[in-house]
Amino acid sequence: MKPFKLAASLALALSALPFVAFAQDAEEESSPLTWSVAATSDYVWRGVSQSNETSTGQAGLTYNSPVGLYVGTWASGVDFGPGDPDFEVDYFVGYNVDFSDSVNFDIMLNRYTYPDASELNFNELITTTTFAENYSLTVAYSDDFGGSDTDAWYVAGGASIGLPNDFSLDLGVGRSMFEKDYGEDYTDWTVGVSRSWGLVSASLAYVGTDGNGRDAFGEIADNRLVLTLSVGN
Repeated sequence: MKPFKLAASLALALSALPFVAFAQDAEEESSPLTWSVAATSDYVWRGVSQSNETSTGQAGLTYNSPVGLYVGTWASGVDFGPGDPDFEVDYFVGYNVDFSDSVNFDIMLNRYTYPDASELNFNELITTTTFAENYSLTVAYSDDFGGSDTDAWYVAGGASIGLPNDFSLDLGVGRSMFEKDYGEDYTDWTVGVSRSWGLVSASLAYVGTDGNGRDAFGEIADNRLVLTLSVGN
């Protein structure tokens, strides 16, 4: 990604601020649409940089039905080296339901697409179970990971712990598991702090992978700090 992208993304996020008060009023009317615009110092996915350790912008839009079904799209800049692609555009459909007052379940089919590099496109089925609002278990499966015709699983646990002054401590660890001829399994992790001010949020996370991850992906899987600023409902 070019160096100006974070500045441009920040400008886009900040340009939305005049509409925050309006959006907060609209939120009270229970709009079925949720949206977000973000700027991040590095797009890291499962411990590995997708933007070649540089800043980029991201945006998403989701329609939520009254019965728990939802559909949406999400996009981010990417940089996998010389040539295409420059963007990732995801399309998803899912269902969210409360099993009880303390257990929520979400199942989503996500289509990862890369304009001008369609050979990388693939589908992934992702389930997330949330306990007591603060603890989560994610299980994901793809039979064509990264367009490679490879079976892959991802299992992750997460926790969000309240801190003073409305800050949160965000913890996560995940395990990517592949068919042996694709590559070694590896573990990723994150430790971060986040806070929201209405529709504005900020997070600072220290992320990384184990030795297998660094051996497989090189520098883009090294430990690093990631700063993300976002506006959305």
